Amino acid sequence: FYFRNKHRPFLLFVYLLHVHTPLITTEEFQGRSRHGLYGDNVEGMDWMVSRLLDVIDEEGLKNTTFIYFASDHGESLGACRGNARLGGWNGIYKGGKRMGGWEGGIHVPGTVRWPGVLPAGTVINEQCLVGIFPTVVHLAGGAVPQDRVIGWHTLLPLLQGRVQHSRHEFMFHCCGVFLHAVRWHQKDS
Repeated sequence: FYFRNKHRPFLLFVYLLHVHTPLITTEEFQGRSRHGLYGDNVEGMDWMVSRLLDVIDEEGLKNTTFIYFASDHGESLGACRGNARLGGWNGIYKGGKRMGGWEGGIHVPGTVRWPGVLPAGTVINEQCLVGIFPTVVHLAGGAVPQDRVIGWHTLLPLLQGRVQHSRHEFMFHCCGVFLHAVRWHQKDS
């Protein structure tokens, strides 16, 4: 795919199931981690992401490629096999997947890489990954649909350090058709 498209813009979307139950890992990674099957899957996912980044670098696309890596939700608290938990760890946050509006289910980290455009090593303590959609649309030269309220904004000013806070004042967390949580980050607060 990338060989055919490396000289023009392209979108490569990779969805890894490695930290979702049921946990299935390859033989190569079984027993590698001291954290059991979940850890083995994280090791396998890490290897795959590293390989993708290596190919991007080898093809000379490193400085022209916007990369983001994120999870969709927090850990799966109820995932067990016998007495062993199969989920990850949400740190200080309560709750996990399928737990409505608890922080452990919706507060997830994201990593962004774009050498030469975004400063390396920057930590942003804002919940802002909802802005990935308009950011990617903007980078592709497109425009978000105007026939509906999107409510999200490009993250580039925040990622480039031109602003200190996300423009996202409200964040809504929905599961299916149900609203589970609303976060209000009052402007200039």
